[in-house]
Amino acid sequence: MMLSTSILRLKASAFAPSPKGLRSRRRALNQNARIGRLMEGVSLWLAVLLMLFVHPLYAEAMPASDDTAGMLHFVDGQGQWQAPALALDSEFDIRVTGLIADTRLVRRFRNTSDQWQEGVFVFPLPEKASVYGLTLTVGERTIVGKVQPRAEARQTYQKARDAGHHAVNVEQQRPNLFTTRVANIPPGETVSVELNYQQPVRYQAGVFELSLPTTLTPRYMPGAPLVDEPGRWQAGWAIPTSAVADAGAISPFTVTEGDVAAGSHRASITLAIDAGLPLATVSSPTHQLQTSHNGQTVTVRPEHGDILMNRDLVVRWQPLAGREPTAAVFHQNWQGEDYLMAMVLPGKAGKMDLPRELVFVIDTSGSMAGDSIRQAREALQRGLQTLSPQDRFNVIQFNSQTHALFMAPVPASGNNLARARRYVAGLQADGGTEMAPALALALEANRQEEEASPRVRQVVFITDGAVGNEAALFGQIRQQLGDQRLFTVGIGSAPNRHFMREAARWGRGTYTVIQDPADVSGPLNTLFRAMESPVLTDIEARWPGQAAETESFPARPGDLFQGEPLIQVVRGVPAMGIFRVSGRLPGGESWQQTLDLQQASAGTGLHRHWAREKMDSLLDQATVGGEAVDKARITELAVRHGLMSPYTSFVAVDTAPARNADTRLHTESVPTLLPAGSQPGMLRYPQTATVAPLLTALGLVGLMFSMAMVLLQRRAWS
Repeated sequence: MMLSTSILRLKASAFAPSPKGLRSRRRALNQNARIGRLMEGVSLWLAVLLMLFVHPLYAEAMPASDDTAGMLHFVDGQGQWQAPALALDSEFDIRVTGLIADTRLVRRFRNTSDQWQEGVFVFPLPEKASVYGLTLTVGERTIVGKVQPRAEARQTYQKARDAGHHAVNVEQQRPNLFTTRVANIPPGETVSVELNYQQPVRYQAGVFELSLPTTLTPRYMPGAPLVDEPGRWQAGWAIPTSAVADAGAISPFTVTEGDVAAGSHRASITLAIDAGLPLATVSSPTHQLQTSHNGQTVTVRPEHGDILMNRDLVVRWQPLAGREPTAAVFHQNWQGEDYLMAMVLPGKAGKMDLPRELVFVIDTSGSMAGDSIRQAREALQRGLQTLSPQDRFNVIQFNSQTHALFMAPVPASGNNLARARRYVAGLQADGGTEMAPALALALEANRQEEEASPRVRQVVFITDGAVGNEAALFGQIRQQLGDQRLFTVGIGSAPNRHFMREAARWGRGTYTVIQDPADVSGPLNTLFRAMESPVLTDIEARWPGQAAETESFPARPGDLFQGEPLIQVVRGVPAMGIFRVSGRLPGGESWQQTLDLQQASAGTGLHRHWAREKMDSLLDQATVGGEAVDKARITELAVRHGLMSPYTSFVAVDTAPARNADTRLHTESVPTLLPAGSQPGMLRYPQTATVAPLLTALGLVGLMFSMAMVLLQRRAWS
């Protein structure tokens, strides 16, 4: 027994590791443990990162509803891009008479496929456009549209579409953004949709200007995503959010010229200008023009024929020196009622002597990448040059976050200006367009320091306006403005002019749009001269025999700036008597001008312009008073004057059936073109038709979690 025990001990001692071997094994175990813990950490972090990556993929791979299934026709079964089945041609025929431009816009939808198609096209119009006519043409058949309450028009269209009839529906999404739906376009055929609209001609600093938008910059949709409601009319890349409930209706796909059919998305344009006075020049900062004269009428066309619909067309004309209008009046009798439009231009005024406090706000979001951010930096640098030593200033930039150069406005000293110039020169464009915090900081920054000597507080807001929550921003400006003034500078080849104009109106300032990258200083010089002092304040306009029921717009004219005219339209006043305008000049002296209404020229479309102004005033009244919008009154006005509005739409239906009920109808969202000068990051393609990226990512996430679990189990058993 003792011998056996000794033998066992000898065997154990023979197989037992030496002290040196024990130390090596212990080091190896510690190293393996460290590697295991490292792998656990890496696996868990990769899993978290992949989950963040999967979220947008999941959003892109979400199955579309029945109404939006046609969006996937842009992509084949392998997820490869295919040209849209619908090609788009546009024809603009514009006639300018005095201060009103009347446009006949024809859209032709060509079905290049062998399937019946429904086309959905989201497109911009001028910010003050009044749409008053719709005509549908299919072959030899012509159907005239009519205005109906929005829900009724939509129901009429859907019923006709499902029954196989040719039909078209046009809705207003924003004052400058509309949607056309065209049902039952036959294979290989073309359907034409004609829109008639009018817009006021802008006049400032001796120059008339007309803008013709052809595309739009993709808009940022702030807010938390909402669960999409089935059955909603949605045909865009964005989903509804808490701040932009109709995001899907204002987010058309944005592609390049090479992504659409050859020759598609081009426009022919003819503009006839009858300004009522001889013109010195007709020019464009966006396109080369060809002009011809016939008496006082000037016909304008793009020099190279049809234009690509990837930038706004802007046309400007200037009267001969010494023939600039100082006053003008136009008259129309419509359905037994008189309508008058008057324009009065005050004289020039000197500069203000009071020191200023300027806050420059620059948009550095992703939509500004490319030419836009370069123009914006140049505009801000130009603004810094206008500061004098007695002024104070600050610079705020915003994208997904808001950042101010200084904690508060600082004196415009040499050192502070040099620091600001370096800061502005280094700004780059990236991220989202969270505009509300930037507005709040800018308007609050101007109030932070109260001084014994008053300062004129001004905010210069430089942006492309590519946001979907305009109404909320206008309300914010109205609430936070106080005694300040907000001036907007539009940047890019397709800025949101509606936002620029309305933000400046609520901010009691003016707006400027820079269209020519080679001439940034020209429009800015006009803007900064206007900022030096209002020409006229405390304005009062009186029409002859004006009674309590007489309505003129704007009801309370705001201050006028350098080169800016007062334009008023009134209903119910005959072309007799004297129109009087009075106000106060910067020095405090009174100013007055009269206009003989018997000298009125014949005008067209004045009743529509009045109705549009009346509807806008009702919307403003609800905003200011925090009350419900008088939808019934707006609808009644729109139907009577044959206008589109937020609550009325145009619809045209052909009574003859075209498509058999058993033949499938495909829906396609016609894209818009990427604005010229924008970066490829602003492209918004339809989502892929397969969920392969989602499945791949989910597989990787599962693999990472599995590795982490295995390592954790091994650690627990060790």
